[in-house]
Amino acid sequence: MAETHVLFVEDDDVIREATTLALERDGFVVTAMPDGLSGLESFRANRPDIALLDVMVPGMDGVSLCRRIRDESTVPVIMLSARADSIDVVLGLEAGADDYVTKPFDGSVLVARIRAVLRRFGHAGGARYGASTGSGADDSGERGVLSFGDLEVDTEGMEVRRSGSPVALTPTEMRLLLEFSSAPGTVLSRDRLLERVWDYDWGGDTRVVDVHVQRLRTKIGQDRIETVRGFGYKLKA
Repeated sequence: MAETHVLFVEDDDVIREATTLALERDGFVVTAMPDGLSGLESFRANRPDIALLDVMVPGMDGVSLCRRIRDESTVPVIMLSARADSIDVVLGLEAGADDYVTKPFDGSVLVARIRAVLRRFGHAGGARYGASTGSGADDSGERGVLSFGDLEVDTEGMEVRRSGSPVALTPTEMRLLLEFSSAPGTVLSRDRLLERVWDYDWGGDTRVVDVHVQRLRTKIGQDRIETVRGFGYKLKA
């Protein structure tokens, strides 16, 4: 199995060195950079499998770096933030990050989150999505293609079109849409989405779900996914 290359951007020398050693002990190949500009250069030169970005780094902050990476790639990104209630968490997710971990963190927790992200990126649709049409979808006759008004979801080709034009989604956004399209008209709770899309088998921060739903809405139509207050979200059939 090929080794997983991690880009780690962190300006604190102690945290950077300790985390690098912990990740290397778990079999990851780590390129650690002390600031955002060198992190961007390393990303472009090495094309890592996943990026860990601290929010507060000099030169180019982690949120801006995440945005630059997302402009060029769908590689998974995990943000590192010193405060769970920080606006930086939301800003990072809005910039395209797939998940976040708060500092100080336990090395085993960080590794678990990295592996969870890599698992879902390794099988963006998963077998359970394959041929599900749901009761509210219009099966266009083309195998694996679901239609919801002007929205078409190709569950086998992992492509989305809106009014015939391709829609670029990150793997996390694609998994989220696949989860919705597998049960159109059904309310999906945030906890279920965390479990099915983010592969969490423990409690997680529902802000991750909320921000990704908002990002998905901007791409497939604001009124396509409905908020059911107190319960969750549903895809309009």
